[in-house]
Amino acid sequence: MTSRPFPLRIGLTGGIGSGKSTVAQMLHARGAAIIDADAIARSVTAPNGAAMPAIAQTFGEDFITTDGALDRERMRAHVFKEPSAKQALEAIIHPLVTQETQRQAQAAIDQGFRTLVFDVPLLVESGTRWRTQVDRVLVVDCAETTQIERVVARNGLSRETIQNIISAQASRAQKLAAADWVIHNEKLTLQTLRDQVAQLPISTT
Repeated sequence: MTSRPFPLRIGLTGGIGSGKSTVAQMLHARGAAIIDADAIARSVTAPNGAAMPAIAQTFGEDFITTDGALDRERMRAHVFKEPSAKQALEAIIHPLVTQETQRQAQAAIDQGFRTLVFDVPLLVESGTRWRTQVDRVLVVDCAETTQIERVVARNGLSRETIQNIISAQASRAQKLAAADWVIHNEKLTLQTLRDQVAQLPISTT
């Protein structure tokens, strides 16, 4: 019995409003396993999440909502004022995210998936943490003005709020510099975007 080829691991990233989640869905439709690091991070800080006891112990009960979840707004404000708090929070969350990511990846491998896609919004910002875990980085790119227009239409956020989110992320140039593959999702129809995803050299069978 021949051994199964080791799966291709793709790190998928892109700025808010770039269309990254849509590309992830299209990759899934092609037969890739999608492992959503952001969803995992949210789950460990949800009510009774795995990170909550350590967060309560480190930061205090003021940072816990009445239903037992992380008070994201309060923590966001605290991290902004106290940069060291970000490191303390990441020291709690990152190992748990890594553990669950590895569990989901192994489950996908056991099920026979040939391509694993790690959906990581802050892949570039994480430095080598994620880059060393994937074989290729796929960046979904578009102009900043397009990002703002899409998020305003989708979420109804103010332009100032969206601009602040974009400014807190790696720049477009930094993302492109980190990319092995790029999909320029600018004024594309869904079918054209799907065609670009179909051209990626991945194996799903």
